[in-house]
Amino acid sequence: MAKALTRTDFEFEGQTGVYHGKVRDVYNIKNEFLVMIVSDRISAFDVVLPKGIPYKGQVLNQIAAKFLDATSDIVPNWKIATPDPMVTVGHACEPFKVEMVIRGYLTGHAWREYKSGKRMLCGLPMPDGMVENQKFATPLITPTTKADEGHDEDISREEILASGLVSANDYALLEKYTYALFERGTQMAAKMGLILVDTKYEFGKKDGQIYLIDEIHTPDSSRYFYAEGYAERLAKGEQQKQLSKEFVRQWLIENGFQGHEGQVVPEMTPEYIESVTERYIELYENIAGEKFIKDMADDVTSRIEANVKAFLASI
Repeated sequence: MAKALTRTDFEFEGQTGVYHGKVRDVYNIKNEFLVMIVSDRISAFDVVLPKGIPYKGQVLNQIAAKFLDATSDIVPNWKIATPDPMVTVGHACEPFKVEMVIRGYLTGHAWREYKSGKRMLCGLPMPDGMVENQKFATPLITPTTKADEGHDEDISREEILASGLVSANDYALLEKYTYALFERGTQMAAKMGLILVDTKYEFGKKDGQIYLIDEIHTPDSSRYFYAEGYAERLAKGEQQKQLSKEFVRQWLIENGFQGHEGQVVPEMTPEYIESVTERYIELYENIAGEKFIKDMADDVTSRIEANVKAFLASI
């Protein structure tokens, strides 16, 4: 089995800092460019699991690049190039301190809130009489705060504006872009026999211009249902067949782990890790609509370093 890339520690020309996130390592170059390396780390319940998943980083990076290119007519995005299968280089932007979550269906967090009796989410009403996984009449934008550590928190449009997290003019644009991106993603998913259920977008600013940043429409940031059989499963009250990393969360739950204090991550055997790799490749091929080509480099770290250095020298 291929070795997973779980840590990077590079020194690039002009490097002014590095941020190691749960999954991504982001290198700041001259405060002008970002080199985002999508590692093979995997997180669930805000915990980075002890072992990585080979090819997961390549899957996520290549899906995000595809959708950034396919939506650049809607809003400028941070991507400049993908010099390596696991790397995107782009513009360094000042991120907005909110994430724009948009939900087309009553599922996940929204369903848990609804089931508990709540009928408002981020200041927006949810109609009575809905069932799990039912489509909303119109998608709901349910923003969250962008936490540096711990959990993001739901926040309403009114709270965002009142707190000054985002100006009224900028927020109006973020909403406009979010609806348009979700519509484009929905159309692209439909061509693949999928339903884009919910997702999140992150935005930033550079030189007064709003940019779409980070990843979009990947199985780590989005939930997809298979369109075939959706209506039948909904009518019977059955769970939907979905494409997301929910299968990892379910495995953890079944093995007694939800990120709570005192809980221990179950053993990730080589067989289990290989099965997760296979699921991520399945996700790629269904979402992107093309065969996944594994990059078979013996030394992924050296490959990334060489590719990034060559690209940075060219700009």
